[in-house]
Amino acid sequence: MHKAMYALAAAAAVALAAPAHAASHIVDIAWGPDGAFVHRANVDPGKFVEVCGRLDPGAAIRWGFEASAPVDFNIHYHVGKEVEFPAKQAQVSAGHDTLRVAVREDYCWMWSNKSSGRVQIDISLRR
Repeated sequence: MHKAMYALAAAAAVALAAPAHAASHIVDIAWGPDGAFVHRANVDPGKFVEVCGRLDPGAAIRWGFEASAPVDFNIHYHVGKEVEFPAKQAQVSAGHDTLRVAVREDYCWMWSNKSSGRVQIDISLRR
């Protein structure tokens, strides 16, 4: 009986942890032991995904992504009510560069789907 209850509880936890199909979502960057972060997202029309984390001055983050269709992309952080954009591109299917961090802030890589279909995005960050 305990095994059945455990399996049911585990299945419920997985279902609750999965992002809603049509919802935009924010993902906290969880660096692996090798200094890498990878994530795959399916973004419904009119929605977005962003991956965010605190970065310190002097950090250099190599980033790249590939999307199954063009998306609007940016890297941003907030200073009070203002938003700063170290990178911003409209309707691109791929990109890569290095973010050189000048100020300690929570930085977000963000992809917005303005198309009429779902877009799959593969994201890679490395510090």
